[in-house]
Amino acid sequence: CLRITMKLHADLSKRVVVPGAELDWIASPSAGVARRMLERDGDEVARATSLVRYDPGSKFPEHTHGGGEEFLVLEGIFSDATGDFGPGSYVRNPIGSKHAPWSNEGAIILVKLRQMVDPSEQPLRMNYTRTLENTWSLIAPGVRELEVYKAQKDPERVTIVQYSQQDAAHDIVIPSGGEEIFVIDGEIEETDVIEGVPTIATYQKWNWIRRNDAGLKITRKCSSASGCTLYIKTGHLPSQ
Repeated sequence: CLRITMKLHADLSKRVVVPGAELDWIASPSAGVARRMLERDGDEVARATSLVRYDPGSKFPEHTHGGGEEFLVLEGIFSDATGDFGPGSYVRNPIGSKHAPWSNEGAIILVKLRQMVDPSEQPLRMNYTRTLENTWSLIAPGVRELEVYKAQKDPERVTIVQYSQQDAAHDIVIPSGGEEIFVIDGEIEETDVIEGVPTIATYQKWNWIRRNDAGLKITRKCSSASGCTLYIKTGHLPSQ
């Protein structure tokens, strides 16, 4: 059969902003499972970052994660043979792992496929909503960070950052290997200076941002009265 390779935001050197909540759902090969594609490089088997929606009672056939799988549960309950994963669950299935997932009540997850590089990486299952207070680090007034993954053999790091109140802010510098953000909840405002010109950008719930601007200085502020929660991955993009 004819395979069509999709190139969607596949140039990892480019800054990308995708309004994930506004995209159309695209049916997958499995009934009741649909996707919003944030980035994709390949055909049905691809390096990809997507929002995936499982309707109640839907399932996906068993498949192998040739380059690993990473997912974060945003809504509902997502299940496989290893357990049931509710909102806040962060899971890493290593290279060569396989499963046949389903959802009895329905779920929406953020999924990253074929982006792992260490064949010795072990499975990880945790839920950031169930962690003890002393496992979080206060990085600025009203801003706390939880490290959920740190690679052993490369600079990749994944954190959950929470802003407890409106106007809570902190300054950051984009590290070598870039940064990727997914706004889990709330709305954030960023101020930076590009080529001498100050810029202000606002990112809403389920916006996905990828930037490979090592050394760029940013002030990041929560602009939601109820606070903000971000998924942040750093150090994983090819060095410029």
